[in-house]
Amino acid sequence: MDDAKLIPMRTAPLGFDKEREGITRGVIQRIEYPSSTVGGVRKTTVYTPPGYSDHSACSVLYLLHGIGGDEEEWSTFGSLRVILDNLYADQTIHPMIVVCPNCRAMPDDRAQGDLFEADKLEAFERFEYDLLQDLIPYIEENFTVLSDRRHRAIAGLSMGGGQALNIGLSHLDRFAWVGAFSPAPNARLPEMLVPDPQKAAEELDLLWISCGNQDKLKGVSDRMHAYLSQHKVPHIWLEEEGDHDWPVWKNGLYQLAKRIF
Repeated sequence: MDDAKLIPMRTAPLGFDKEREGITRGVIQRIEYPSSTVGGVRKTTVYTPPGYSDHSACSVLYLLHGIGGDEEEWSTFGSLRVILDNLYADQTIHPMIVVCPNCRAMPDDRAQGDLFEADKLEAFERFEYDLLQDLIPYIEENFTVLSDRRHRAIAGLSMGGGQALNIGLSHLDRFAWVGAFSPAPNARLPEMLVPDPQKAAEELDLLWISCGNQDKLKGVSDRMHAYLSQHKVPHIWLEEEGDHDWPVWKNGLYQLAKRIF
């Protein structure tokens, strides 16, 4: 991974999130997996790339939603399949499956009512155990994927961006690629996430942080970028035109997907 860098405002090309004609398409599956953490069956969405059945084992990106979302948020609002299908057609990304879990690890994990209730916020914290102990083992048993840390990434938007930083940076033995789009204040303080900057610098293949320049939560990203720069931890920081919204997050997915694995 190169030295820490600030890259200029960069926007994906026009039409990057629009469905094209005449290309091979990936598949979105909605599956269920047993969760010992929650004590029941949970749902997740899985994108498999074009020609998945013909691929050798793929890498895996675990892609997390925001506080008001669920396992379908990236598919419904984030143009997940379209963005990735277009990147495959352009031959600019490596074969990967993308797993979009419900990051609210509780029996009733629907995004309804007061999203800031204590039990719902605790469920976002609990998701770390559901991911590591239940979901990742299920994916690795049921899909043709590579299971070492160099082929496993985690990223997310807003609340999920904070989760991606918290989980990914606390488990460098499990993730070599970590990305956060407009991370929310649930992200732990940088000195807690990266207590050993030299170790993080040695073990991370990529640490990505992006945020809109009009985002009221931008201070979370600024704080992380400043700490990483001060302690010489290689990372990419993209400050782009926009607010706390989908144009920023979709661009983040487009830019990140081209750089991992």
